[in-house]
Amino acid sequence: MRSPFGAFIFVAVMLLLDTYVFQAVKTVSQSASPKTRSIIYIIFWSLSIIAIAGFLVFAFSGQNFLPKKVRTYLFATIIGLFLAKFVAVIFFLVDDLRRVIQWIAGKLFYNNTEAEIVKGDGITRSVFLSWLGLAVGGGLFGSLVYGFGNKYKYDVKRVQLAFDNLPAGFKGMKVLHISDIHSGSFTDKKAVLHGVNEILNEKADVILFTGDLVNDRATEMEDYMDVFGQLKAPMGVYSTLGNHDYGDYVSWPDNGISKEQNLENLKKVHANLGWKLLMNEHVVLERNNEQIALIGIENWSNKARFPKHGRMDLAYPGAEKYPFKILMSHDPSHWDAQVRTNYPAIDLMLSGHTHGMQFGIDIAGFKWSPVQYVYKQWAGLYEEAKQKLYVNRGYGFIGYPGRVGVLPEITVIELV
Repeated sequence: MRSPFGAFIFVAVMLLLDTYVFQAVKTVSQSASPKTRSIIYIIFWSLSIIAIAGFLVFAFSGQNFLPKKVRTYLFATIIGLFLAKFVAVIFFLVDDLRRVIQWIAGKLFYNNTEAEIVKGDGITRSVFLSWLGLAVGGGLFGSLVYGFGNKYKYDVKRVQLAFDNLPAGFKGMKVLHISDIHSGSFTDKKAVLHGVNEILNEKADVILFTGDLVNDRATEMEDYMDVFGQLKAPMGVYSTLGNHDYGDYVSWPDNGISKEQNLENLKKVHANLGWKLLMNEHVVLERNNEQIALIGIENWSNKARFPKHGRMDLAYPGAEKYPFKILMSHDPSHWDAQVRTNYPAIDLMLSGHTHGMQFGIDIAGFKWSPVQYVYKQWAGLYEEAKQKLYVNRGYGFIGYPGRVGVLPEITVIELV
């Protein structure tokens, strides 16, 4: 947080949450001995004070004050505690609402004797709801901590897609799709390289990357050029830009580099990797003497806070003459907003962006994530009429350094 006022407001909210949660802690520990209760209270407030102090250090120190890995986990742990307490408080609020209703009912409907009994005994907090709130909040925090170990556990998802108009020469073509590398978040180069080797082991015909190579700065790729430079495929490696690639989330100039120069430097990174960056244009892919069109546009989002740099009016003309068309577009909201309505001849669109929120349930036959309340298409395959959209869950991560339920994805698409 750059604003001191904003930081102190957040601290005030943390203290209010701590005070509220502490009432539940007192409720569930009321049967313990005085010594045990004192130990529980000391531990609770010590952790709360440490979390607040850690947040203030994070908020008011420079990026180089602590090692990148320490800052990443510090911030994630603090936010995880905050979310866990926030969720727990929902149960406590339900309990307080129950108490208020019970109190009002006592005033309105009990006779004098009953009212005196209620008044004398009081309306106590529910031990059950207090335990339930603490258990759910603790479970959430525990799952977030567990998720720290999942961020490099790459899940290879294999999908067969059938199209009536696919040229015979492309049947059996293997397309490897990755998205959202976010190199600025990585702290384990060996683990990242393991994922790249998994990609290479697939021996795909073509590799397509749908944006967000970095978090903000082109320099974030410096330590990973030799890793991602290994990505090769017989028909090439093609890429597009995502919302993070434009550097919209930091203040410029940064180390003497302007926002515009940063974007130009990032374009050079794609070129130096040997990737063909598609900037509102299309290319022709050839296989077995037949051709299809591959279209790639800059970020285009139907969500107000994300940019609309993509220009289908520049990328599409000329592609219509090919019998089959693949579109690379970072943000899946583009599909409903423009692609399906204005470009029904596009057969397959590939996107990323959502990361599956890096949190949810993702098992055979069922998937859920809070991100689905923002993005209708957020992970996996979607079909409307003859058009298909595949949303990759992301190779990397940002913000929260982990994955709970929704693992980082390498997608292998076979066209049949």
